[in-house]
Amino acid sequence: MRLRTLLIWLAVVPTVAMGTQVTVSAQRLLEQSAQLRADVEAAERVGAPLYTLMVDMQAERTATASLWAGTAGSEGELRVRRAATDSAAAEFRVLADDPSRSFTEVTRQLEKLAAYRQRADTRSGAADSTLAYYSEVIGKVIQVYQQEFSHAEDAELAQASRPVVSMLQATEMVAREDTVLALAGPSGELSFVGYDQFVSSLGAQRYLHEALIVPHLTARDERFYERVVGSEDWQEKTRIENAVLSGHKDTVSGIKLPGEVSGWSSAHANFSVQMTTLNIDLARSVLARGEAKAAELQAEVAWLIAGSGGGLLAVVVVVVFTTRSVLRRLHDLHERTVTVAEQTLPDVVARLQRGQTVDPEALPAVSGDRDEVGRISDAFARAVAVSVDGHRRLAAERHGFGLFASGIASRTGNLVSRQLSLTEDLQDTFGHDEALLAQLMRSDQLTVGMRRQIENLLILAGGEVPDPHTEPMRVADLLREAAAEVEDFRRIERQALDETSVEPSAISQISHLLAELLDNATRFSPPKSKVVIRAELVADGLSVEIEDRGPRVTPERYEEMNGRLHQAPPYSVLAQNAHRLGLFVVGHLADQLGATVTLRRSVYGGTCAVVVLPAELLLPSEGETPREPARREPAHREPALVGAVSAPAAAPAAEAAPAPAPAEEHEPEHVPEPEPEPEPVAHTSAGLPSRRTKTPRHAPATALAARPAPAAALARPALPERVPQTHIADELRAPHAPESQVPQDTATPEEVADAWADYEQGTQTVEEELRRDQP
Repeated sequence: MRLRTLLIWLAVVPTVAMGTQVTVSAQRLLEQSAQLRADVEAAERVGAPLYTLMVDMQAERTATASLWAGTAGSEGELRVRRAATDSAAAEFRVLADDPSRSFTEVTRQLEKLAAYRQRADTRSGAADSTLAYYSEVIGKVIQVYQQEFSHAEDAELAQASRPVVSMLQATEMVAREDTVLALAGPSGELSFVGYDQFVSSLGAQRYLHEALIVPHLTARDERFYERVVGSEDWQEKTRIENAVLSGHKDTVSGIKLPGEVSGWSSAHANFSVQMTTLNIDLARSVLARGEAKAAELQAEVAWLIAGSGGGLLAVVVVVVFTTRSVLRRLHDLHERTVTVAEQTLPDVVARLQRGQTVDPEALPAVSGDRDEVGRISDAFARAVAVSVDGHRRLAAERHGFGLFASGIASRTGNLVSRQLSLTEDLQDTFGHDEALLAQLMRSDQLTVGMRRQIENLLILAGGEVPDPHTEPMRVADLLREAAAEVEDFRRIERQALDETSVEPSAISQISHLLAELLDNATRFSPPKSKVVIRAELVADGLSVEIEDRGPRVTPERYEEMNGRLHQAPPYSVLAQNAHRLGLFVVGHLADQLGATVTLRRSVYGGTCAVVVLPAELLLPSEGETPREPARREPAHREPALVGAVSAPAAAPAAEAAPAPAPAEEHEPEHVPEPEPEPEPVAHTSAGLPSRRTKTPRHAPATALAARPAPAAALARPALPERVPQTHIADELRAPHAPESQVPQDTATPEEVADAWADYEQGTQTVEEELRRDQP
């Protein structure tokens, strides 16, 4: 999972949790506010009818008691009160249709109202039971009122609604006192049960006022309550209650009330109105507080949503800022890492491999940041420093090894040069012995191959091929010099299709490059097959093609080898392919010369190597004096080998007359200027060319006479003729006695043995290469 996703989830989880919590809290508060508003609305709709029904029932109960006691005029009062009760009951029954309200008990009790009224009218039964019915109905009304105003879900409103219900109960207790006193009638006498009801009602209403009403009133309601209880009517009520308690007289039939009771009716009529007003104010105060509470809850929800939204927005902003900051720093770290990995480090490694110094400012430095990204950057900087130090040590070791290998190669090359000089001296000294001369020339050729391998080591170690040339060289001579480097030079056919010359500074490198390709072509082709090398000018410079008839090579193998040739491979690849150093040497030389070397399939089924030398290395040949290839010093490229290239592959042993070299037949038809006659070369009885030397001062003139030019000489210069016996001492030039000529085979046993050994060696080499190429 990406770091961006993790950071987003890190922000999403608490945001969702917080949003869920806010949603649940807001929903709960909204439901509570809606419930409060519903309660307030229901109280406003139900409270007034309930209170009216309670007051009318209390008044009808008092009128019923007066009727029962025989008070004058009670019948008319009772009819008025019953009409008011019927109106309030009808209005209440309309509200009772709501099934969600607890009006069942009140409705059921109101259905009995007609029966109890008839009992009161006929005075059947006891008065206490009839009056008790009214008290029960009023109690149910108070209970419904208490349920509507309880607000159990809100403690504050429940606390505020207590004085309202207590006030209703206290009013009921005062109304019961009024009913008991009305039941005394004109006689002013109560039964013992009636007196007990009066005392109980008085004690209950005083307890309610003192314990449950006054302590819970607000300052405004408390001031209004004090005005009510401080009025003359309330004081009159209190004096009458005290007189009943202390001034009554016990009789045989009951309790005789004092005369002060006569002022109760007027006082009760006045203070009951004030108490009704107080009850209504208390109820309205509770309703207003409920409405305010509902509005407060809605405001709280709004603030909660706003605050939570602001908090969530802040969280989102912080998360976005943090995420962008972290990702930006990580992106910068990634960009720096990629830049260091793809540009800085390769450049530093390349500079170290070239032996150049490295600027420490180019490498990432340890910043010392203590945060996580900074520590990662510092860790990468330390890793880069360790890597650069390792490459620096490796480059120093490689440079040291290159110097060591160059030194060894130089010393070994000096020894090989001395060996070639010694071989040349031996050839000059023992040139009269044809068999020994042949072996010396073969040793000379092997030594030249050893010198080329040493030069290969020098090239791979980073050195350069020694180049003694100071003048340009014709392409034909360059091809001849490259062919002379190969052990099986007799199989090479040279074709210089265009006449041009090569820069002196590149002669040795080009000759070495072509020699490696020719050696590879002769080793990986049948022993009797020819290897053709041809050179011609092309648009990009000089093209040299080397074509053999070796084994078939797959296209994938060609692609791999061309990759090594087009770009000089590193030493790690070279170490894994140590048995194929020739291609690596060719690749290094081509890289130094700016040339391109391509291997492809030949039309004969073998391999064709195409070398394209840049035009900067070429010079025009007009006005140039043809010359022999320059000798490489101190490498001592022997001129005898150059002459040996021109020798016939299989000359008869007895043939002593000079003959034209067959390899020269592939030279171009038109040569701009005639070549000077080369130094004469003698042949041994075995058909091998002997090493050339300068003509002695006392050589006979006849030995130096040129042969008559053929008719074709008019069209082109004559080819150089070989003069036999120009290298031996004067004492040996005397004519010998004629010997019987014994016909000999065209090849000596040594040559046959050498050819067979070359064939076996070539076959084994090809088989070994094929085994190595197999996966």
